Amino acid sequence: MSQYSSLSNSLGPVVADLRSDTVTKPCTAMRAAMAEAEVGDDVYGEDPLVNRLESSLAERLGKEAAVFVPSGTQSNLLGMLAHCGRGEEVIAGESYHVIRYEAAGASVLGGVALQALPVAQDGGLDPSAIASAVKEEDIHHPISRLLSLENTNYGRAVPLARINAGVEAGRALGLSTHLDGARFFNAITALGCSERELAAPFDTVSVCLSKGLGAPVGSVLLGPVDLMTKARRMRKMLGGGMRQAGILAAAGLFALERNVARLTEDHQRADALAAHLRALDIGPVTQATNMVFLTPVPGVDLGGLAAYGIATSAPDPACRMVLHRDIDEAAFAHVLSAFDAIAAQRGAA
Repeated sequence: MSQYSSLSNSLGPVVADLRSDTVTKPCTAMRAAMAEAEVGDDVYGEDPLVNRLESSLAERLGKEAAVFVPSGTQSNLLGMLAHCGRGEEVIAGESYHVIRYEAAGASVLGGVALQALPVAQDGGLDPSAIASAVKEEDIHHPISRLLSLENTNYGRAVPLARINAGVEAGRALGLSTHLDGARFFNAITALGCSERELAAPFDTVSVCLSKGLGAPVGSVLLGPVDLMTKARRMRKMLGGGMRQAGILAAAGLFALERNVARLTEDHQRADALAAHLRALDIGPVTQATNMVFLTPVPGVDLGGLAAYGIATSAPDPACRMVLHRDIDEAAFAHVLSAFDAIAAQRGAA
């Protein structure tokens, strides 16, 4: 079953939605910022808050320019299409979103080949595998053009040394580089590095605003002016040009200004949840940044969590649980109590 399963199995009001950090809702202050936003027509380049969002995030990450888009899928797609022409190739990890969860858009819409590589335990790619994947100049092969990495990957913050080694291997063979940084700020929080340090190795970077940062909509693609000009044209072709988008940009600015530092709370709660589950001994547990993965042992029915108002992904074989800003202390305590009850039911069976 997909990790993006619905709430259809819920038996009542949802107390804690752990399916993803995409389920966060704008807080009252963010809604006020959206309601008061000064707007203009962004397709004409006249929306002041969109312009501010793009320029301020580009400055923070050390990039020349940026393009605000509706989704992370579109941001990654625009990045790949800006780098690659038809018959060219993107090299990426087989579990990375650009290959597994974005409907092969680069292939379907851009005629771009996707080459999948094994992903290491730390979420990175082996430099030798990257080098081996680059095609020699031959009419029988696509032209290897772009290396696309991901950070975080299944919650794992890929170390800078691994990132840099992969980028160096790709660049030595003429590849451009892209980072799917959907959870970019979770990565820098876990790695203890600066925004510029994580962004620096890459020509283009995609950053999502609607996951842990809590904005309702939007991602930003960043990179050099020439590639962002191409991406903006592609955005128009894909129907991603938005008009008075300052209402959405206001949420993104609010999130960037107020919600980055608090990501440590999500990571700490994920760590605490993992420790609690290990103590209950109901299955193997792994945890990274704001994500916890539990593979229930026979006799543990996680479907029963719905009766306690807790929504999770279906085990496949692991159940992914994501901590986020809408899981406060009360909701978190409820989650721990619900797992205590599930564990007790196993013991009574």
